[in-house]
Amino acid sequence: MKQMKWMAGAGLALTLALPSLLSAQEGVGDVVYVPTPQIVVEEMLRMAKVGPKDFVIDLGSGDGRMVITAAKQFGARGFGVDLDTVLLKLSNENARREGVADRVRFIEQNLFETDLSQATVITSYLLPEMNEKLRPKILNLKPGTRVVAHDYDMGEWYADEMHTLDVPEKKVGNPGKSYVYRWIVPAKIAGRWQSQVATGTQPANWEFEFTQRFQMFDGVAKSGSQKITLRVPNLEGDQVSFQFLTKPGDNSTRHVFKGTVKGDLIEGTLRLGEGGAQKQLPWRAKLTQRAASPK
Repeated sequence: MKQMKWMAGAGLALTLALPSLLSAQEGVGDVVYVPTPQIVVEEMLRMAKVGPKDFVIDLGSGDGRMVITAAKQFGARGFGVDLDTVLLKLSNENARREGVADRVRFIEQNLFETDLSQATVITSYLLPEMNEKLRPKILNLKPGTRVVAHDYDMGEWYADEMHTLDVPEKKVGNPGKSYVYRWIVPAKIAGRWQSQVATGTQPANWEFEFTQRFQMFDGVAKSGSQKITLRVPNLEGDQVSFQFLTKPGDNSTRHVFKGTVKGDLIEGTLRLGEGGAQKQLPWRAKLTQRAASPK
């Protein structure tokens, strides 16, 4: 019996051994295919903020509805991968019928062997253990890549956003309910960074030490004898921000750093002070020692 345990972004594929799929639709051999409801497809693409500049890759593409909808309704390009040759033929026929065959294609390929580097958006409907197996590969993609999944999360990598939908026609998983998860691939910033900012007559030298767990991070800022815990740390894709107060008390100065991570560099701005006394300066930091990030 073919042991396929994969849920396609446009549909669900499992072995016939699972009794909950008795109402499932077409498939090949022992594999059952259950299409993702169109309302869920559209919500996934909306949550990913898909647009004409995006390239969508659907891991386990079923009848192709995910990538076809991305192209037809949102103007995107992309491709889907599946191992079911009957569904692949159907997908490419559907793309031609919907007038988007010039922007989408469907290929026979193992999703674990698929090159994802072209993607700005990845969609999937996979079992939890498959999500976790894919997680290291996804985390190595370009920061800012959006990932949306139907019903199942990525374990310790908590979603940035989750929506619950009422889907009366859904008979698998949690019948009548669908859960859509969205992640943004974070830049890897764990480690030590050196920075020099011209805050006055003498440049201020700061060392930042970040610890990171997926999109969550914290850390300290060091300058001379000062060692200050960062406040309000935030990392979304390649955008990082944090702040701290120097000299606690009446003479404290708020430092607000915002920047774009570009490999071993962060470039952005430093906002000093409050209100009318506030000033903004260019800011740049260079990675001097990288630390490991979770996979």
